[in-house]
Amino acid sequence: MSFSAKGKTFTDINNITKHEVGILLGTGKFTANGKVNSYYTHRLNAAVNLYKLGKINRILVSGDNSRRGYDEPSDFKNDLIALGIPEHHIYLDFAGFRTLDSIIRAKEVFNVNKAIIISQKFHNQRAIYLASQYDLNFIGFNAQNVSNSYGLKTEFREYLARTKAVFDIIFNVQPKFKGPKVIIK
Repeated sequence: MSFSAKGKTFTDINNITKHEVGILLGTGKFTANGKVNSYYTHRLNAAVNLYKLGKINRILVSGDNSRRGYDEPSDFKNDLIALGIPEHHIYLDFAGFRTLDSIIRAKEVFNVNKAIIISQKFHNQRAIYLASQYDLNFIGFNAQNVSNSYGLKTEFREYLARTKAVFDIIFNVQPKFKGPKVIIK
């Protein structure tokens, strides 16, 4: 996956070309102990910086809201608005239960074929790998990562997620929901 993303993930915002859409990949706002999730904060800040520097015009927030009281897209939307992003420039994908769903739904539901994925580098690499399997022209902007001690659980989870992503492609796994078309304008 790292190989398929080579030259397609960027940490320096000055190296990012302008795109109409940034896809902000979801994560929970809070950790299990009730603290604000650093992955969330860093992704949020990355999306705001891309928007305010004119690198993106619209933000598609794709995340999970499958449980009562857990709504990644709405949390991000509320915080994006609080940080100055106009509400009419934010689109929500409530069925981005996992990265595969977010990537395929971006194409098939939101008609996005070219975009900047906004997440941490490890996640962007997997997302770009999946996007390349669907002939999508996605690059990644790497939000700040977290410290190794904070992210050990995530690193282990990422190892499993990458293995699953390969099997998803081999077995042509599709998103849980497709849904009606939404035009990003």
